[in-house]
Amino acid sequence: MIKKKDLDFLRVTHLRGPNIWTYRPVIEVVLDIGAFEDFPSNTLPGLYERLVAWLPGLVVHRCGVGEHGGFLLRLREGTWAGHILEHVVLELQNLAGMRTGFGKTRSTDVRGVYKMAFRTRDAQVGRAALAAGRALLLAAIDDTAFDLAAQVALLRELVDEHCLGPSTAHIVDAATERTIPSIRLTDGNLVQLGHGAAQRRIWTAETDGTSAIAESIASDKDLTKSMLKACGVPVPEGSLVRSAEEAWEEAQDIGLPVVIKPYDGNHGRGVSLNLMTELDVIAAYQLASRKGDSAAVLVERFIPGDEHRILIVGKQVVAAAKGESLWVTGDGMATISALVDSQINTDPRRGSFEDAPLNTVSPENGAEIILELQRQGLTAWSVPLAGQKVLIQPNGNVALDVTDLIHPSIAHACALAARVVGLDIAGVDLVCEDISRPLDEQRGAIIEANASPGLLAHLKPANGAARPVGTAIIAHLFAPEEDGRIPIVGVTGTLGTSLIAKLVGCLLNLTGEHVGVVSGQGLYLDSRQVVSGDCITWDAGQRLLINRTLKAAVFESHARMILSEGLAYDKCQVGIVTDMEGIDDLAEFYIRDLDDMANVIRTQVDVIMPHGVAVLNADNAQVVALAELCDGKVIFYALDADNAVLARHRAIGERTVFVRDGAIVIASGLVETALLPLAALKTATARHPASLLAAVAAAWALNVSAELLAAGLRNFDAAPKPSVP
Repeated sequence: MIKKKDLDFLRVTHLRGPNIWTYRPVIEVVLDIGAFEDFPSNTLPGLYERLVAWLPGLVVHRCGVGEHGGFLLRLREGTWAGHILEHVVLELQNLAGMRTGFGKTRSTDVRGVYKMAFRTRDAQVGRAALAAGRALLLAAIDDTAFDLAAQVALLRELVDEHCLGPSTAHIVDAATERTIPSIRLTDGNLVQLGHGAAQRRIWTAETDGTSAIAESIASDKDLTKSMLKACGVPVPEGSLVRSAEEAWEEAQDIGLPVVIKPYDGNHGRGVSLNLMTELDVIAAYQLASRKGDSAAVLVERFIPGDEHRILIVGKQVVAAAKGESLWVTGDGMATISALVDSQINTDPRRGSFEDAPLNTVSPENGAEIILELQRQGLTAWSVPLAGQKVLIQPNGNVALDVTDLIHPSIAHACALAARVVGLDIAGVDLVCEDISRPLDEQRGAIIEANASPGLLAHLKPANGAARPVGTAIIAHLFAPEEDGRIPIVGVTGTLGTSLIAKLVGCLLNLTGEHVGVVSGQGLYLDSRQVVSGDCITWDAGQRLLINRTLKAAVFESHARMILSEGLAYDKCQVGIVTDMEGIDDLAEFYIRDLDDMANVIRTQVDVIMPHGVAVLNADNAQVVALAELCDGKVIFYALDADNAVLARHRAIGERTVFVRDGAIVIASGLVETALLPLAALKTATARHPASLLAAVAAAWALNVSAELLAAGLRNFDAAPKPSVP
């Protein structure tokens, strides 16, 4: 009968860039389903019911049917194991909090062997989901137990460990909406938005425009308060103290009740509110000094009202959220710890995972909560009377959206506070009773201005609308007409592609811009070779894209790279295709004929932007056929000026490049411009006329003038440089 070995992974590949499946990163699996080839889903008793019971979310998978429930329809009617596994893996990733939707499964020319691809935002999570999906599918087939909750919990931990945090991911998604590319620079939340010289960088809610000086000011609460006060921003009265005795003296001078907090703290750590007695003040001082980096502690006048967090981006208020105090009500039987678990921690907004907008509450371990309970004569193990209300946490639970209620004068004061400190993105904390009224009418005050503010309270509020804070941050970093991109030229094929890449780089360099090139001969920055040898790799390509000096980049690629890694860039302005040779070298990828090869090479054309240009070899019929796939314009090139493809293209006013009477000619419609004779070129260069035409077409597409094209060709030497002993 069917054995578990009949669902084998022959190869698992992480395609990090555009590929034969999609523009986004995917994991591709070559899968041998063995005996399952003879057992589609409708022949496996109970499979449908068990999968639906375990994974009810499969109902929204549209599959090829294109409608809600499409996959389940296919599953009931009969589909094969590879296709089922694809959807199981996608759903497991969704359950783990990593939303994905793209997947495809295709048969090969080998019986029982399929190629399956699924979208994943992280390779480690994707591989783990693949393994878990296989185990789940086999359990469903065999009608054996499967611990779905444990597997999802494991995947959720991997998502938290390896994926971007939810705030950073939200900003990156907003960039993607504007077609701004992104590159993750570390395993954490440092992300580059854009390429080369057009890039910006973020680290969660910090940007490359966030001043280190401003961050230092913001972390010094006393300095921040004095600067805000000097600029007319309302702040609570108070002073810095360095001992418990000083704290009590200052509290008496200010007038009770008071607030005590670390002078360099954040996120509400070590903050105690509404302190009325000497014992409370001393205990609060000790807590604040432990939570801060020094014995220095702030004692401030207590401001009655609710805590609010105002998010400032640039000079604008983009979101506002209100805090709420946490209380439990006793039943005469349960401890405070148990009441917290049943009345507070059951809130779906709370959790230990990074995408939870609020943390779980621990009255046994939270120092601030322990102190608050002590002030009420209680501990985590106390049993309140039935109906008795117990304050657990007076602050730090900002989750109610009030953006539409904020008074203009408060918005102005918060924006001013951010500017005074020097923060381009800030979380301004204030306390007031009614955010729709001016602060001076209610003795409200701004208490802090924080760098790197949390965004989850605005993305997942308990009540009210989620705010598009990522969109606001991207608008702050990039003007409406900017997309963070530099001109990228991609060269794909086997005929002279290294030469083409090198020459395009040289021609672009003549415009005075810094240009990077990766090719089979090395990595070049302008005319300087930085790395020798084959650099047609993803990693080499990333080296160009993160280089802040580059104004343009040229990439040589080939079919094997597309199949094994994906292209190193997501989009390009110019894409060159020379030919479709090399089929025999790609048998391991199940590339058997020209149709298969065309499906690979078209990737280069698919990523050309709508305002971009495809440069195609008119002497190759298969390459010519790619023109209809291009979203932008097309420039054809050919050695024969009378090529029929060129003639048709010129007749409709489009651009072509060719050789006529021994000279390289560029033509826009019927208007021709001869650049220079081939005889005027260096001997080694003149031996490769087709490659020269492709390079000229690409540079011309990027607005290099005819004069510079001619000068560049005349001085270019295709001869290899002698190696240095």
